[in-house]
Amino acid sequence: MNDLMDAVVQDSAGLGGVVRLGTPPTFGPYFLPTFLPPLHQKYPDLKVYIVEDRPAAIETAVAEGTLDCGIGPSCGEPSLTFIPIGRERLYLGVPADHRLARKRSVGLKDLASERLLALGSGNRLLENVQHLAQASGATVVDDYVGTSLDAIRQMVSIGMGCSLFPELYARAEFRNAEDVHLLEVKDWSETRQVGVYFRATAGRVAHFQELAGRAKDAALALGVG
Repeated sequence: MNDLMDAVVQDSAGLGGVVRLGTPPTFGPYFLPTFLPPLHQKYPDLKVYIVEDRPAAIETAVAEGTLDCGIGPSCGEPSLTFIPIGRERLYLGVPADHRLARKRSVGLKDLASERLLALGSGNRLLENVQHLAQASGATVVDDYVGTSLDAIRQMVSIGMGCSLFPELYARAEFRNAEDVHLLEVKDWSETRQVGVYFRATAGRVAHFQELAGRAKDAALALGVG
């Protein structure tokens, strides 16, 4: 019924009504402040309800119709349409007293003996950490599952291991950080693709495509487009 009603307004000139948008806390708080104000200015009648959750949970909710669309890391749900809007670089965070902390960049061989902390299942960053471990010979810590990047950062700061942090989070949260140092992994090119995703059968596909276009503008403004 929702899809049928959406189809009725599909051809309307303006983007209005309600959009239930899912986003992970590792991305949304650092992207939405740039994305939403211009969107509201362009479409003042549009109401956007934000739900934060793990990417996998958001994808399930979008696929089931509980949420209209999601925005964040690349989508692993094959039934959804994913429109890329940009890529975030990934930085390695190490404790301030770590043997590598004085470097600006490290190679994969430097990480062979390291312990990597990661978010729990359902988070795309877990996959990135696993890929880094496979490429470098590092070990993913399996006796601790982080619930947030802030928790991971605190664990890194007290020497429990190292971890990956995405670009927008790093910019916002590490500006005056002294307890964790961010490094580039110079011979590892993996990045975090981000975009907008929705059901291909949804009646408001044109509206979601417009949202993706506006999100692309925001990503370019932030330097990750």
